[in-house]
Amino acid sequence: MSDPVVAVTMLGLFIFMVLLGFPIAFTLIAMGLGFGYYAYYDAERMQSIFDNRIFDLFVQNTFSVMSNDVLVAGPLFLFMGYVVERANIVNRLFFSIQLAARNLPGSMAVAALFTCAVFATASGIIGAVVTLMGMLAFPAMLKANYEESFASGVICAGGCLGILIPPSIMLIVYSAIAEISPLRLYAAALFPGMMLAGMYMVYVVGRAAINPSLAPKPKEEDIPPFGKILWELMTSFVPLAVLIMSVLGAILMGLATPAEAAGVGAFGGLVLAVLYRSLSWVRLKEAVYLTAKTSAMVCWLFVGSWTFAAVFSYLGGHDLVHDWVISMDLGSVGFLVLAQSIIFLLGWPLEWTEIIIIFVPIFLPMLDTFNVDPLFFGILVALNLQTSFLTPPMAMAAYYLKGVAPPHVQLMSIFKGIMPYLAIILLSMVLLYNFPGIALWLPVYLFGAA
Repeated sequence: MSDPVVAVTMLGLFIFMVLLGFPIAFTLIAMGLGFGYYAYYDAERMQSIFDNRIFDLFVQNTFSVMSNDVLVAGPLFLFMGYVVERANIVNRLFFSIQLAARNLPGSMAVAALFTCAVFATASGIIGAVVTLMGMLAFPAMLKANYEESFASGVICAGGCLGILIPPSIMLIVYSAIAEISPLRLYAAALFPGMMLAGMYMVYVVGRAAINPSLAPKPKEEDIPPFGKILWELMTSFVPLAVLIMSVLGAILMGLATPAEAAGVGAFGGLVLAVLYRSLSWVRLKEAVYLTAKTSAMVCWLFVGSWTFAAVFSYLGGHDLVHDWVISMDLGSVGFLVLAQSIIFLLGWPLEWTEIIIIFVPIFLPMLDTFNVDPLFFGILVALNLQTSFLTPPMAMAAYYLKGVAPPHVQLMSIFKGIMPYLAIILLSMVLLYNFPGIALWLPVYLFGAA
């Protein structure tokens, strides 16, 4: 069996093991070490069974991950998000935005989308956003007689915005993989993220206006005086918005690195929680624990995937895929369609972390060949990965919501509510491809041409 065939076998076996339910990070490590032992085996040089270069490679990759300056921002942004979540700040934000948008058709759905976008900015973890909003906004919408599938789609689609809207953890990971500036990537993602969230809101308002029974307006007796609404906005929306805009502004204006801004954001989240008198020792411990757990998961994924990818490349796997794509004579449009289609399909069994760390590097060396900007490619991937979380039957966002929804809410009803948002995401990808300035204008304006 030739080395390239071994590489393809290695990749296929990995996907099979993941589908069986094995932990992804440790499956990567085990397969990287196992196939790497075969790839680097040299009987003449070996003094013992442990005298194999794969172990040196594994140690070097571990050190590289732990010393990566770009990845330092990840745990700090995660901590900020978890503090905001545990301190119940999001609850106040949702209900204040709901009151402020009371005159719009589907006001509660608009408030849920807006809150998802803000919380996604602070967290970036899809499971956390969908689960929290599923416990907070979804029951409130059902109680207000919102149609079940309509409310389900709002929560699932809004919860996925954290992949795209900066300071997204996914964008930090992609910048480390593609070796591009996270500052430029954040700038490139800002307008597409706002565009997608805006398109969701336009759809919700339009649908509710055409069919008011989907989202009944609140009763007049349930609306508090204007002064109270203004106070709720000033005490919930404004502080959190100032925190997030300060962090993003400092990054985009070049006043701070993502890691420095994340540190300030994490401290700001703590200050907000203290001011709201909602930070307890138990909640702080939970935030620290969840931050450490998620950060460790990402780090081990990096270690495992870099080891796996190095062995896969050494065996000729990257060259095999590269030659196969080149032989198809696709052109830039065909290449983008092929790459995004593969990423879309991989999103069914895999999380975004594995796709970005393992499979996206297979396409990155081909971008120069097809004259594709890695910045532009990264934003397309960020949009695409949302469809992976929303596409039945493996729509993870739907399963997150089902886990916290009332028992009478059926999975098929959630799937039904998701479908229009898939069409909106595909439309946004088409718009981005035809008008790349949506993503590329701001980084060029702020930082100049690459």
